[in-house]
Amino acid sequence: MIKIDNNFIEETSRKAKKSARRRMNFNFHQSPDDTMHRMLNAMEPDTYIQPHKHENPDKSEAFFCLRGRLLVVEFSDDGKIADSIVLDPQNGNFGCEIAPRVWHSIISLQSGSVAYEVKDGPYDPDNDKHFAAWAPAEGDPNAEVFIQKILEELGVE
Repeated sequence: MIKIDNNFIEETSRKAKKSARRRMNFNFHQSPDDTMHRMLNAMEPDTYIQPHKHENPDKSEAFFCLRGRLLVVEFSDDGKIADSIVLDPQNGNFGCEIAPRVWHSIISLQSGSVAYEVKDGPYDPDNDKHFAAWAPAEGDPNAEVFIQKILEELGVE
């Protein structure tokens, strides 16, 4: 049994804070070939997850906020915000599910935020994610401006 308690969440969060990407996964699934992937995903506010979608093969993805605050954003094909939710267990917004073929991103709003993520497998890095051409790539200096624009448009602090 793997127990997801405060110590486990804190350890994963500490690793995210030390990571160059400012996020860290802990995978519960045993292999990339598993048909269901489960993981802790610790994210700091200065990480950037480029909007992407899972299609061909189509995959659903769900996020449950265990600690902190996370903004999940869905986008239309032309990059406009289509829907969003601030996941915050203190306010009763625990999770969401993203359908296949939907552009989405997650923005950490609070240091120490950790999500439990479930996604269809298997994982193949060649076709797992299709990144949006209308959004900056990870590592692009414009990523921070892109995030700020989303936060301002949604009125999220």
